[in-house]
Amino acid sequence: MSWPTKLPLIAILRGIQPHEVHDHIHALLEAGFDAVEIPLNSPQWEISIADAVKTFGDRALIGAGTVLQPAQVDTLATLNSKLVVTPNTDAAVIRRAVEQGMIVAAGCATATEAFTALQAGAQALKIFPSAAFGPAYIKALKAVLPAEVPVFAVGGVTPDNLADYLAAGCVGAGLGSDLYRAGQPLSRTVEKAAAFVQSWKEAVR
Repeated sequence: MSWPTKLPLIAILRGIQPHEVHDHIHALLEAGFDAVEIPLNSPQWEISIADAVKTFGDRALIGAGTVLQPAQVDTLATLNSKLVVTPNTDAAVIRRAVEQGMIVAAGCATATEAFTALQAGAQALKIFPSAAFGPAYIKALKAVLPAEVPVFAVGGVTPDNLADYLAAGCVGAGLGSDLYRAGQPLSRTVEKAAAFVQSWKEAVR
């Protein structure tokens, strides 16, 4: 499958508070982002995801990260979450999310984990932690994966090295602390979002 959003960069808002969700996601969408995950180790994530989906669900792919249990997937389904991102390869979680009609970007690091995720129904793969492996490793891994599977680099991706991961065959990246850190001012999110979008445009033109 092809990745369903126009900009294949997933904004990871780890640690965001419910009262911050509207302004920061609005800023991301204004910059060009259209995929956002709120990790489940964020405070009151049920409130944050519900509000994000209600407000921005018609403009962006909104969902959750750090999803570890099928029961969490069921909760997300009640919130109309459309995206599930996992840090690991858990076939039960992946299958449950696919059954609920969600897009799954499954965390993996090896060929064995990648194919386990795909067999469970994951539509995309997240190579994590990418900075520990580097673009050359991802390029080698891509050689054995189905060409149509979207692969995302996650962990240590910056505006300066994004192009290296795209050149290695990644369709895009998940952006964590180099885009958003818990408690950062809105102006910082605006600045970082613009830098990543510009880096993306320069890399693909």
